[in-house]
Amino acid sequence: MADIIRLLPDHVANQIAAGEVVQRPASVVKELMENAIDAGATEIQLIIKDGGKTLIQVVDNGKGMSGTDARLSFERHATSKIQKAEDLFNLHTKGFRGEALASIAAIAHVEMLTKTEEDEIGTKIKIEGSKVVSQEVVVAPKGTSMLVKNLFFNIPARRNFLKSDQVEYRHIVDEFHRISLAHPQVSFNFYNNGSDVFQLPSNDFRKRIVQIFGRKTDEKLVPVSEDTQVVKISGFIQKPEFAKKSRGEQFFFANNRFIKSPYLHHAILGAFEGLIRPGTHPGYFINLEVEPSTIDINIHPTKTEVKFDDEHTLYAILKSTVKHSLGQFNVMPSLDFEQDQNLETPYEYKNKQVDIPQVVVDSSFNPFEAVKPPKGNSTGHYSKSSAKGWENMYVGLDIAVETDNHSNLEFESEIVNSSIFDDEKEEVETTSTTFQLRKKYIITTIKSGMVVINQNRAHQRVLYEKFLKNITIKEAVSQQLLFPLSLSFSPGEVSILKDIKENLCTVGFVFGDLNGDGVEIKGVPVLVAESEVQMIMEQLISDFQQEVPGDSFSQSDMLAKTLAKTLSVKTGETLDEFSQVKLVNDLFACKETTLSPFNRRVYITITENDIDRKFI
Repeated sequence: MADIIRLLPDHVANQIAAGEVVQRPASVVKELMENAIDAGATEIQLIIKDGGKTLIQVVDNGKGMSGTDARLSFERHATSKIQKAEDLFNLHTKGFRGEALASIAAIAHVEMLTKTEEDEIGTKIKIEGSKVVSQEVVVAPKGTSMLVKNLFFNIPARRNFLKSDQVEYRHIVDEFHRISLAHPQVSFNFYNNGSDVFQLPSNDFRKRIVQIFGRKTDEKLVPVSEDTQVVKISGFIQKPEFAKKSRGEQFFFANNRFIKSPYLHHAILGAFEGLIRPGTHPGYFINLEVEPSTIDINIHPTKTEVKFDDEHTLYAILKSTVKHSLGQFNVMPSLDFEQDQNLETPYEYKNKQVDIPQVVVDSSFNPFEAVKPPKGNSTGHYSKSSAKGWENMYVGLDIAVETDNHSNLEFESEIVNSSIFDDEKEEVETTSTTFQLRKKYIITTIKSGMVVINQNRAHQRVLYEKFLKNITIKEAVSQQLLFPLSLSFSPGEVSILKDIKENLCTVGFVFGDLNGDGVEIKGVPVLVAESEVQMIMEQLISDFQQEVPGDSFSQSDMLAKTLAKTLSVKTGETLDEFSQVKLVNDLFACKETTLSPFNRRVYITITENDIDRKFI
């Protein structure tokens, strides 16, 4: 048998490696920005076009590279950050594998312009699909400029799997948030299609959070701090009343590197237990500093999943630290039954002297002495002696009471209007009989037996088709608000609302200003209560962040699903008989009656034969 195992060519091996490192344009942004930070840059610029598909450029003022290093940096497993295997367990840099630039150069057109501070001239290298097109000496500023164009130009199948420009842009923004939060001492500028997105000067951690997520975030933050032999914890958590349905503002940083840790996330949820509503998630920005030898970063190509040596201890410390912060800043209720709250001195009066009240008595005051009224005032103060003849005011009063007769009085009767649904209700009752079971199911009879309907899923189907119709024909009715609502969101959430604003207007929402961190709503659909607007908007943002639809049809579909899910009758709500009949009739008037918008069964049919078989 002939030998069949062969070594792959370098360009094929690089493309395979690129599949692990470069999943989408956001992956390129992450690798290039982390390289800039490892180079000691204090100013980093990120420039993208068309969601990163056409152009990604990262410019930094780091230490740069020599001509030889610039050429070697595109070779596989060529790195300056580790030299031996033991260095993997004592990492102080972001990158260490030496695969990023080689993988990017294998599937894109790359231009590098770099110069060190000692050199008088810089180096410019052009690479297309792992092939070096040119390398020349040029005049350049100190630092490095990496320009990546036409991502996946030589792998059309991978390019077809990319989402729309809008979706890819959101992933890049998420990656930008993670890196800029991990390094508040570095100045970042972000440009998308020629317009400014973020201008973040060097700052402390709290101000960097406020710069990214809006001014109103500052009032939501509670500081967290703990220093132990195992870990040093710092950062902020958000107050329980600001918990959201989405998981957007949740960040863990281990040694200035963004990580994902469901285990530590569970510790945060445990600390907030009993303080937030079910189905909501607290926001947090937690920095963890551990010994580099106690953390393993080299378990995943994206380096976001890490392994700690002593996770159980870290879990306990983190949970107790967050609980302590909630209690220290009076967020968590105190249960001290022996403490008298009335005897507590306010904090601002702690060091102030007590002023003893003094009582002054006028010994010459006589309440029966006549007091002359002041000049220019006809109604003065008079003593008892000046009220002579007061008895005459009550003469004949007892006679009037005796002779008064209330039998001749007539009262206007209130006109009671009958319900506008009376006629319709009587008509429905003559044709159908329903009742509610366990505040969850509606049971009604049919010719062959009975139907058991899930009230929540049935109402979801009814509302879904109604909202989808309004979006399609754009004939929704809106109710204007007397006082416009001002809602606070982060710039990223506001950008999502801007994307779906047109569809929201077709449903019945009326918007005012949509600025960097706020949304003004002047009108809402008829089915939406004013108190539910904040919850609906948060649910919409959460769904769009997770589903990230591309085309307008999927946006309309998701919008209708979210509104139906939020506004539908929930399990546990009591419905009167007329509402039950109305819901049944509306359900069977829908185009699709068997499934909810989320493809779950709406009702089941139990025939008379099924019941008879139970008695055999």
